[in-house]
Amino acid sequence: MIESDGLIDIVGEAESGDVALAEIERLMPDIAVLDVNMPVADGLAIARELQRRILPTVAIFLTMHADEAIFNAALDADVKGFVIKDSAASDIVTAIRLVKNGKDFFSRELSGFVENRRKGKRSPVEDLTTAERRVLRLIADSKSTKQIADELFISTRTVDHHRANIAAKLNLSGKNALFNFAINNKIVL
Repeated sequence: MIESDGLIDIVGEAESGDVALAEIERLMPDIAVLDVNMPVADGLAIARELQRRILPTVAIFLTMHADEAIFNAALDADVKGFVIKDSAASDIVTAIRLVKNGKDFFSRELSGFVENRRKGKRSPVEDLTTAERRVLRLIADSKSTKQIADELFISTRTVDHHRANIAAKLNLSGKNALFNFAINNKIVL
């Protein structure tokens, strides 16, 4: 789709986040279209690094994740476009053109997230304490309660307490709800 547009030049491609960052630094493109789930360094890490290094390249995410926590983390990392793969055929060229002209672009499926952000509604993940986020990250890594306790130098009862607090704050119930949430939101933890 991008190549078929006569006004957009593709100057480079990369299979992983670390290669993408090296290519961005070498080529200094106006825009980098990044996937959230790239190997080695994910799109969010690359966007944060662009921001940290004050590089002129603007990031657009092309992803299958219509997830509010990832969306908010992307905007916090100064991502100016967020295109859902289901609508990529119709949206990606428009997103590139608008972002190039200093505007933001978000796929229609994300309109509720955009509205929540405008109203100042935060992702429930932001309400977790640092310790709870650490526990949730380890849950996302499929660690058992004992493994988490050993890694964080805390008791298993403390881990269980954190698990209960996290589930309550995120309004999760059910045997695997916390694990599923951790896996689905691992990138923003």
